[in-house]
Amino acid sequence: MDDKMKPDQSQGAGMGTRVVWGGEQVQHPYNATQTPIVVSAAYGYQDIDEWYDVALGKEPGFIYSRMSNPTVSVLEHKLCELESAESAVAFSTGMAAISGVLHTFLSCGQRVVSTRDSYGGTNKIFEEFLPRMGVEVTLCDTLDTEAIEHEIAKGCNVLYLETPTNPTLKVLDIRRLVAAAKRVGALVIADNTFATPLNQNPLALGVDVVVHSATKFLSGHGDVLGGVVCGTEHLMSKVRHYREINGASLDPFSAYLIIRGIKTLALRLRQQQASAQVLAEYLCSEPLVESVNYPGLPQHRSHVIARSQMRGFGAIISFVLVGGMDTVTRLLPLLKYAHRAGNLGAVETIYGPARTTSHVENTLEEREALGISEGLVRVSVGIEETADLLADLKQAFTLVRSKQNHAHHHADNTERFTEVGT
Repeated sequence: MDDKMKPDQSQGAGMGTRVVWGGEQVQHPYNATQTPIVVSAAYGYQDIDEWYDVALGKEPGFIYSRMSNPTVSVLEHKLCELESAESAVAFSTGMAAISGVLHTFLSCGQRVVSTRDSYGGTNKIFEEFLPRMGVEVTLCDTLDTEAIEHEIAKGCNVLYLETPTNPTLKVLDIRRLVAAAKRVGALVIADNTFATPLNQNPLALGVDVVVHSATKFLSGHGDVLGGVVCGTEHLMSKVRHYREINGASLDPFSAYLIIRGIKTLALRLRQQQASAQVLAEYLCSEPLVESVNYPGLPQHRSHVIARSQMRGFGAIISFVLVGGMDTVTRLLPLLKYAHRAGNLGAVETIYGPARTTSHVENTLEEREALGISEGLVRVSVGIEETADLLADLKQAFTLVRSKQNHAHHHADNTERFTEVGT
């Protein structure tokens, strides 16, 4: 990042203010009030010695946009503000950020401990790519904290956490697992995408590195890809070096869109998670729903832990339907205010089964091994009116039940007719 930027003065402000002003209390060129999109690939210097000092990092400035870019730098500063981090590094996608940070801190002969419940792409890194590098991977039952602690105690270099998990919404006890990791000198990485910086700050709970898929709630409009990694400058300098050499840098236009999206994060999330709570409570009463996953429900297994480390419960719900995929295929097309798509965190509500969203990379057998039911549906609640979303969900379930009852009635009549005919 470019140190020529003035220190932000929004640190003591509330989150609703910091999402707007964080990283942007600077003098933009031409006195612009919005962060300019700087599309130059390279930056020229008349003074060769100054150019050399900037290239070596002795002086602030920009050399080449794969390494750093003025627009991207503003985004990185904004995430530092929101996560109370010393430094941040932006990537081209969320998976580029996750894979980049894992490859930065793991090498042949080392060991990483994580959980079975994680985003499908992350799981693929653990199951397929890291073992190719000679990294030992141990995945534990997500809510068996003692088992995770036992594996950590056996020795590990990196502990990777995702909380709440995607798509089962399990919540890990960050403080307890960080303490176990520190006893063996392990680096702790946490994916904070679902919670967002507004609901949870893992660095404040002892985590070393925080990862975000900026594609999701940070951008909030489903129109851009990006990822951000936050932590100390000592650690981020290593992540930045990996990104510079491997090339998964964020482009300036995408950075601008994410910056713009973050400014409304507090407003969006306030409405989204208020609606999520209402929908989750309704789903608990729906006969066609086997189970509901939402940390805001008092009966949620991790509700107490979530309350202790989160300021809000987020805008993602998942639920398992009676009848599995057959009911999924009947229900989702009936929804009026919903995209059926593989994304989350947008202003529109999005529904999708795990097999085509979070775990599309996994086979049926792999999903079953991970405890991902074919009847599981993930809902990313949007900013629509709560009453409309609730009515929409109710009418869809009513239609499904009506058609099922009609089919059962028809089947009964057919059976009786057959018996009479015999």
